[in-house]
Amino acid sequence: MQRISQKIVVMGLGYIGLPTASMLATKGHQVLGVDVNEAAVATINSGRIHIIEPDLDILVRSAVNSGNLKASLTPEEGDTFIIAVPTPFMEIEGNPKAPDLTYVEAATRAIVPVLREGNLVILESTSPVGTTELIYKIIIETRPELAGKIHCAHCPERVLPGHILRELVDNDRIIGGLSKAANEQARDLYKSFCNGAILLTDSKTAELSKLVENSFRDVNIAFANELSMICDKLGINVWEMISLANRHPRVNILQPGPGVGGHCIAVDPWFVVAAAPEQARLIRTAREVNDAKPHWVIDKVKAKAARFRDPVIGCLGLTFKANIDDMRESPSFDIVKDLLGQNIGKIMACDPNVQASKVNFPLFDLKQVIKEADILLLLVDHTEFKDIDLDTIKDKVVIDTKGVLR
Repeated sequence: MQRISQKIVVMGLGYIGLPTASMLATKGHQVLGVDVNEAAVATINSGRIHIIEPDLDILVRSAVNSGNLKASLTPEEGDTFIIAVPTPFMEIEGNPKAPDLTYVEAATRAIVPVLREGNLVILESTSPVGTTELIYKIIIETRPELAGKIHCAHCPERVLPGHILRELVDNDRIIGGLSKAANEQARDLYKSFCNGAILLTDSKTAELSKLVENSFRDVNIAFANELSMICDKLGINVWEMISLANRHPRVNILQPGPGVGGHCIAVDPWFVVAAAPEQARLIRTAREVNDAKPHWVIDKVKAKAARFRDPVIGCLGLTFKANIDDMRESPSFDIVKDLLGQNIGKIMACDPNVQASKVNFPLFDLKQVIKEADILLLLVDHTEFKDIDLDTIKDKVVIDTKGVLR
C-alpha cells in the first residue's frame, strides 16, 4: 500500500542529492540527507546551500524551516534510501576511464546496518550496467537475513544543471527494479513529486538507457566539434555554416565548443565502452574527438601567443556549461590549468560563477581582463560574456570557442 509520508534517507548532498532531498521534504516526507562533507552538512542545517543552482536556496530554506529536512554525517533507519553519489573514473589495468564505484559501494555499506525488511534502496547515480545488482549483492552478503526482503531499483537522474528543480518535477522518469515490488514502491515515491511519466523496466535496461541518452548527445556534439576543426582548416565560419545547414528540415546540428564536460556526457559514454568495448566503436570515437578538442584549443592559443613578446591571455569561463558553478570534467577548467603550466604568457582567468576558494590559481574581474588581455579566449557562454561590448575588444586577438563574440 502506498505510504502518504515516508522517512527517506538521501546519501549524497550534491547537485542531485540536495535538490531531490529538498523536493521530497517539501512534499511532506521526513528526509535525512547524508554527506561526508562536514561543512556542507552544517551549511544545509542552517538553511543555506553550498552549491549554485537557481531557486535551490529557497527550496532548501523552506524544507529545513519546516523541520522535514535535516543533514547528517551518518544515516539512520528509514523507509527508502536514495543513493546519489559520484561515479567518476579510475584506472584499472591501464584503462584510465574505468568506472569508479567506490562512492556507490561506500554509501551502500554505510546504510546496510540500518536497513530493515521491506526497505527500498534506489540508486540515482548514473552507473555502469549491473550496478543495481551489485548494491543488492553487497547488502545480502552483509545481511543475509534480508535476502528477498529488501527492494532495490535504479532511477537515473535526468536533469540539466541550471534547470534542476523544474526538470525534477516535469521530466519523465525511468525506474528499473530488481523486482515488481521494487518498481511499484519506487513509482509511488516518485509520483509524490514528479509530474512526468514514470516508466517501469528492469534495472539493466534503466542503467543502459541513461548511459545511451548521454552517449547520443556526445556523438552529436562530437560531430559539431569535428566540423569546427574542419571549418577552421578551410577558413569557414562554423557557426554560419551550421546555421545554414540547419535550415534543412531534417538537419539539426548542435553547437561546437571547447570540448565536453559535466558529470554525465563526458563520463557516461565510457561506461558503455567499458561494458562492450568491441561493439561501442562509434561511441568511443566520439569520446576521443571530444576529449581531443581541448588540446586543439590550446594549440590555437599557443600559436596566437607566439606573435607576442609577453602576451596576456584572458580566459573567460571555467565551468562546464553556462551560468552555473559546476566544474566537474570541465574542458574549460582543464584548458586554463594547462595554459597556466605552458609558460607562454600571463594567464588571467575569469568566471563570475566560481568562487576564488574553489580553484588554486588567481581569478580576475571581467573588466580587468578585458582591459589587460592581448588575447581573449572565450570558453563558456556565461551571460556576462555575451554582454561584452564588442568595441572594447576590437583590437584584441579573440579565440571564441562558443561563437558568442561575433
